Amino acid sequence: MSQRQVLQVFEQYQKARTQFVQMVAELATRPQNIETLQNAGVMSLLRPLLLDVVPTIQQTAALALGRLANYNDDLAEAVVKGDILPQLVYSLAEQNRFYKKAAAFVLRAVGKHSPQLAQAIVDCGALDTLVICLEDFDPGVKEAAAWALGYIARHNAELSQAVVDAGAVPLLVLCIQEPEIALKRIAASALSDIAKHSPELAQTVVDAGAVAHLAQMILNPDAKLKHQVLSALSQVAKHSVDLAEMVVEAEIFPVVLTCLKDKDEYVKKNACTLIREIAKHTPELSQLVVNAGGAAAVIDCIGSCKGNTRLPGIMMLGYVAAHSENLAMAVIISKGVPQLSVCLSEEPEDHIKAAAAWALGQIGRHTPEHARAVAVTNTLPVLLSLYMSTESSEDLQVKSKKAIKNILQKCTYLPALEPFLYDAPPNILKHVVGQFSKVLPHDSKARRLFVTSGGLKKVQEIKAEPGSLLQDYINSINNCYPEEIVRYYSPGYSDTLLQRVDSYQPLIN
Repeated sequence: MSQRQVLQVFEQYQKARTQFVQMVAELATRPQNIETLQNAGVMSLLRPLLLDVVPTIQQTAALALGRLANYNDDLAEAVVKGDILPQLVYSLAEQNRFYKKAAAFVLRAVGKHSPQLAQAIVDCGALDTLVICLEDFDPGVKEAAAWALGYIARHNAELSQAVVDAGAVPLLVLCIQEPEIALKRIAASALSDIAKHSPELAQTVVDAGAVAHLAQMILNPDAKLKHQVLSALSQVAKHSVDLAEMVVEAEIFPVVLTCLKDKDEYVKKNACTLIREIAKHTPELSQLVVNAGGAAAVIDCIGSCKGNTRLPGIMMLGYVAAHSENLAMAVIISKGVPQLSVCLSEEPEDHIKAAAAWALGQIGRHTPEHARAVAVTNTLPVLLSLYMSTESSEDLQVKSKKAIKNILQKCTYLPALEPFLYDAPPNILKHVVGQFSKVLPHDSKARRLFVTSGGLKKVQEIKAEPGSLLQDYINSINNCYPEEIVRYYSPGYSDTLLQRVDSYQPLIN
């Protein structure tokens, strides 16, 4: 056998290995092949190829493993159980950039499924190596490492803290300053995943100087980058007044309001979320948002979109209005009430209706003027029907009832209250009659109207427990009228009259 023939055996073996990993990597891109590959024992066959003498085979084997682990937690679990992680971590430090990208992809694919799998990556010492990759010359390696770190951090505060302790945050802040858009996106997303868990973790992100750099990217033309940047700033601002003030001090207003007009739905939603997370903390921060034109801009934004994109804007208006009557009035003046009423009527999802009901309740609960602004939009009957509907979720029923009570207890606009005398259940009726008993003694025109519209007659038909609050309210209303008028509108009065006719002795000359 010649030397050529001997070497040919090795070449054929190498060609077969190359072909095998390439085919597996290709097959792993289609979901219908995954189970067959798994049953054929693909994991144990790929493992030795990670240490192959040929670099392209190593890389393709890692890529195939990543694609498999990405599908479900069973395959990710198989990567952990097959002792593959230590090999990857070792190679991550030693190999070329192509292998580093593939290895980081496997770590990300394993870590994304659950806190337990992410913890397995931490336990095998991957964080230090991934952090070193954040300083790599190649932006693709940095991106792959940042992505893996973000996926580990997103699960819980402990895993996030482990990522922070490995020194990732300052390097991620450097990554968001790199020219490559893809790297900026992934680094901003990773910072968002770290900051979201606790004030302490968010403070770490702030201390590394991230906020100023993130704020500068709010107007970047790339929509995906904007939505990661807005998310990261929201995750910082949500925790406390101090952190929200840090975000505001980075001069995000009024530039962030331009994002509310963006074509991309996610950008709109995340911009509304950021404004909500700032406004919710204190009246002062809400006032700052309103002064910057934030309330009007959010109301316009709610009008221009549908579904879940509306939700953070609806909640933001509720938070602003809840702080004080002046802030609630600012929402009213900016035409927030009609827009919220539209959401309440139009939106098919109960949780969005519930948020709109809550926000309207926060606006209407301050003074009679506020309550009237809500009542004139014909919102109260809609709230009542949502509360009464058996199809409404429990949360929607609770929020609708609370909103009705909040508005009714301040409402002195009687035309909006009158339909409730006919439709409301007893627990709501009590508040309606209560409002009439407060207004009628001081308003002669309203007293007359109450008689001619049939309101007084309806009140006489209400059956109240003697001595109850409802009975007291009814007595207060009756005391506003002459006794014979009250008698005239009481049930059975016509029968009494007819009896008197029957028993009346005609006067005969």
